[in-house]
Amino acid sequence: MSIQPIALLGNPVLRVPCSPVREPQSASARKIVRDLTDTLHDFRRRTGFGRGISAPQIGAGVRIICIDHEFRGALINPTIRRRSRKMFRLWDDCFSFPDLLVEVRRHLTVDVEFLDGHGRRQQLRATGGLSELLQHEIDHLDGVLAIDRAISPAHIVLRSEFNRHIQPASHLL
Repeated sequence: MSIQPIALLGNPVLRVPCSPVREPQSASARKIVRDLTDTLHDFRRRTGFGRGISAPQIGAGVRIICIDHEFRGALINPTIRRRSRKMFRLWDDCFSFPDLLVEVRRHLTVDVEFLDGHGRRQQLRATGGLSELLQHEIDHLDGVLAIDRAISPAHIVLRSEFNRHIQPASHLL
């Protein structure tokens, strides 16, 4: 296994836009994909949550994300080609600030173009949770964090307080 430490909020690597991957089949690209996959699965095993991870979260400044939610695999040089006009709100979390939740607005549907591990161009249409996840992870590649997308400063909360005050109230709606 090649589990890597996760960069936490405040680490400058999270704010630097990533470089495109020139050779998707190179040994270095394959190693980053393996590191991301192993780190994602380890985090999920330890915490009980986690659906995706981006290369800057393990200190790699390249445009690679790994997803394990409805779609499973690596997306190299992903680009959002189309965004729906319809938006939705949700409470988002992040490996890089696991004790925080952030309420954000995201596009309901996105079309993403990317390279797979063999260098082949692929397209993926995502809706709902997968759409949100792809937007979140692609934002990481641009140095943008979920806290930057918060609906307002009042929509950034500790996970413990969310569980105590916000989540119970949402069941009443």
